[in-house]
Amino acid sequence: GTAAFSLSNSALARKAPTTCLFAGPSMTTEELVCPPPTPAENVVVLEDADAVGQKIREIVAEEAEKAISARGHFALAIPGGSILKMLAGSKTTLVYVNHKCVSMDDGDLATHAKARKLFLDDWEGVNAIVMGGTADGEQEANEYEDKIKALSDDVLPKTEAGLPSFDLSLIGVGDDGHVGSLYPGREEVLVDESGPWVLPVAMKDPPSITLSLPVMKGKKTVIAACGVSDKYPQGKSAGMRRAIAADDETLQSFPAVGLRDCATWVLDKAAASKLGEEYN
Repeated sequence: GTAAFSLSNSALARKAPTTCLFAGPSMTTEELVCPPPTPAENVVVLEDADAVGQKIREIVAEEAEKAISARGHFALAIPGGSILKMLAGSKTTLVYVNHKCVSMDDGDLATHAKARKLFLDDWEGVNAIVMGGTADGEQEANEYEDKIKALSDDVLPKTEAGLPSFDLSLIGVGDDGHVGSLYPGREEVLVDESGPWVLPVAMKDPPSITLSLPVMKGKKTVIAACGVSDKYPQGKSAGMRRAIAADDETLQSFPAVGLRDCATWVLDKAAASKLGEEYN
């Protein structure tokens, strides 16, 4: 699973190829610009990590109630890492934002195994979309996309562009600005809405799969991008400034900026300490 919202200012973007190898049109590095800062009303600053966790659980409960009332189903996309611990006690149905290509029973590497231990095994009627458990990234990405596409519109609605529209996507941000398994300086983050829904990422062994950025951002999706400083004082503050407000970041240097136009950012006071008065 993804390393959830642990941020620092030490990561530097690697030089990226100018084109993307995935099928369908995609952005080039020459087309990248820094998006506008996140509107202040889309940034929720809370006292500490416990308050952030409580807020995330409230968001999940509220969105679940709305979706079930509207059509009888709730579709949730989640990452791994710290967000898993925040969800303990919630009840919902889910797709993984990203996942390592390992056995689903691997207690050390499989987000699904960790989720089962933390909360999934206590959920009644949960429909967790899982992988095949092989180390073949391309095969796993293709099969996972097929499983998502097989869900009916009642279970997982589609946007006007035909992309899946989760009722709620919880997206963590890594210390280098990665979201899901979309890392800085790599071509996967440039895939646009005409490309695959699920991408293989072979930068590590074992490889991973990840939802594309347009799928994470489905037009009808409510996204909570979360940051807490529970490991060390103000440890996430520089990274959250880069993700939310910096004027010199692009998808290639800090992929999390791709969420500025759609995310509600939930973070604690320490993580928000470098955002400026507008956000605090």
